[in-house]
Amino acid sequence: MRTRVHGWRWRRNPLRRRSDVVEAWTALVVAVLLFVGAPLAGAVAGWWAHDEARAVAAAQRAERHRVRAEIVGRTPERLPSVQGGRDHTYRVDVRWTDATGTHTANARVPAGSKHGDRVDVWFDAGGRAVQPPPGETQVWQHTVTIGICAAGGAVAGVLLARTVVRRVSTGHRLVEWEREWARTEPEWTRRRA
Repeated sequence: MRTRVHGWRWRRNPLRRRSDVVEAWTALVVAVLLFVGAPLAGAVAGWWAHDEARAVAAAQRAERHRVRAEIVGRTPERLPSVQGGRDHTYRVDVRWTDATGTHTANARVPAGSKHGDRVDVWFDAGGRAVQPPPGETQVWQHTVTIGICAAGGAVAGVLLARTVVRRVSTGHRLVEWEREWARTEPEWTRRRA
């Protein structure tokens, strides 16, 4: 039966080497960084990404305008099979009227729209059809993605550093054991050094 002695690397004993102490401290630092540092890094990165995404969305809302337009162009009978069942858009001619007159442009409209349907279309200051500005859902998706990537990167960095420290520590431990064996071997084998 084997008995485990917990915490032997922390207590003084004749078998403990300097590399054992380094490894024990490394394990403690790694645990703190994994359970506190990585989530904190993810939260800070997510917070920063949320502020940036909201600023970009606000800027795009300020420079873009939405119009309610009527589809006047020919719409495709069916979407290509490559696009599958996802929510897609396609380009078609649309017409709308505002205070300056009647306008026609080529813009993206939701799949399934037919000739004569009224749809919302977004334009930039130059009159080019553009994507709508990101909504709150896209801002939060960006925030969560950046937060998870930052936390994952922090975890990967900590584990990589732990692997490097462990390899160096193992190399030092082998050197220490070799030195100890060089001193002890003559007594055990009755050989002269």
